[in-house]
Amino acid sequence: MEQVSKSRFMRRANNKCPRSDRVQPLCCEQAMTRSLRCVLGAIAFALCCSIVLAQQPKASEYQVKAAYLLNFGKFVKWPSTSASEKSDSFAACVLGADPFGATLDATLAGETLDNKPVVIRRLSKPQDAAGCRILFISSAEEKRLKEILTAIDQASVLTVSDMPGFSKRGGMIEFVLEGSRVRFEINLASAENAKLSLSSELLKVAASVRRSTGSGD
Repeated sequence: MEQVSKSRFMRRANNKCPRSDRVQPLCCEQAMTRSLRCVLGAIAFALCCSIVLAQQPKASEYQVKAAYLLNFGKFVKWPSTSASEKSDSFAACVLGADPFGATLDATLAGETLDNKPVVIRRLSKPQDAAGCRILFISSAEEKRLKEILTAIDQASVLTVSDMPGFSKRGGMIEFVLEGSRVRFEINLASAENAKLSLSSELLKVAASVRRSTGSGD
């Protein structure tokens, strides 16, 4: 998938250069930068995260997860009736003990999503999550996960966690480790029940997609 995305990315970059100037490194470098931004919106969710890792060869697990949280926001659409849509900011929230620390602040600083500035909120109660677009639920909250998901059931919040079995228990996106790689599983049924629309490109790069409450695929 990454090889295919990179190939398309390179072709787009070349096409951006004037034919007589394609040998000029500056032109191609600028074109590749512009193309990368376009690819992020079309086919390069996986490529985007690969670039984050390439830029930070010693990136920690939670640096990678923070980058994923930012990019999830580019591949999900929220209903116009949700409380978060009426806000002037794009809220990425953490419920419970925060495993990211300053990493999340550094990753999201100065970012915009859906033409709104990204803000970080750290919560102690699920009832405060109604205005969040994305809610990362700490693994420390595992014992009260059912209570949390029930509390935000009608809030159209994208729920994310790295607690084991999160997607099977009704969470929407679960981070999983495959060797040293951070990947994610999606419970599409839960997302659709919350009236969220997940891009097909996001689904393509997921480790697995659960499409119904009774399915384990």
